[in-house]
Amino acid sequence: MSPSSHYSFTRYLAAKKTVDDRALNRHVWQSLKRCLDEKPVADPLKVLEIGAGIGTMVERALEWRLLGNAQYLALDSMPENIVEAASRVPRFAKGLGFRVEDTGTAESSLIREDCHVTVRFETADVFDFAAKEAHRRAWDLLIANAFLDLVDVPSSLPQLFSLLKPGGLFYFTITFDGATIFQPDIDSKLDAKIEALYHDTMDKRIVSGRPSGDSRTGRHFFQHARAAGAQLLDAGSSDWVVHSGPDGYPADEAFFLHFIIHTVASGLEGVPGLDQEKLTSWAHQRHEQVNRGTLVYIAHQMDFLGRVP
Repeated sequence: MSPSSHYSFTRYLAAKKTVDDRALNRHVWQSLKRCLDEKPVADPLKVLEIGAGIGTMVERALEWRLLGNAQYLALDSMPENIVEAASRVPRFAKGLGFRVEDTGTAESSLIREDCHVTVRFETADVFDFAAKEAHRRAWDLLIANAFLDLVDVPSSLPQLFSLLKPGGLFYFTITFDGATIFQPDIDSKLDAKIEALYHDTMDKRIVSGRPSGDSRTGRHFFQHARAAGAQLLDAGSSDWVVHSGPDGYPADEAFFLHFIIHTVASGLEGVPGLDQEKLTSWAHQRHEQVNRGTLVYIAHQMDFLGRVP
């Protein structure tokens, strides 16, 4: 692809939806659905999603019939994501046969048969939100998709769990766990070095003065959850697997791949010990593989369902 200005993050989130749809662990999803089905229907289910992006998980929850009577609050720190979500989700719901009632700024009531979901989108940093709302408001279900590997999990979990009611559920999905695979090989040694250095950037990431990442978040989450007093109810792999078929890559997944390559290459700019000319050539060859439909991309991830005390 051409210049980095063309790598729209909003478009990436949209392109990622079909990749996530395939990747999400359906066994863990069904476990979540069973837990929600056991909840009394008299009161609306209160759902909080953090790092909600452009609202693709809300769409999925509607399309896959996860929710019945629910109040859904979707948070993201990027205003442009929230603007897109507030416009996109009602349109998507109409396509599913929902009646959409605008109930306020960035809030809609979605109604169909026995499903009534009020969804609100807000721009907020999740930790600022948690500091403000902990012990003031509480939710039945906390959702975070492709989020946990971007924060320091041991220090973050107590803050996140403070947003749940006693016995509340958490559903944490697409949690990265230490494998980034591009095929076919260009240079096996260079490929391995780029993968290792890219994971190292996750492990060393600092945001606002605090650690913000772990390239093996998935496998480490089991112990972090126990240390935070949570009970794990289910877990399973949710690997991204992207390859072309007879008609090329599905949907907008070629852009998704270009964005991933760009992310890896930009993350390694100026990294000591890595020949930058070789990195540039590697990225160019990977982009060309996408253009030819020959690149296969795999990332190992995990989904978790649990309950707080």
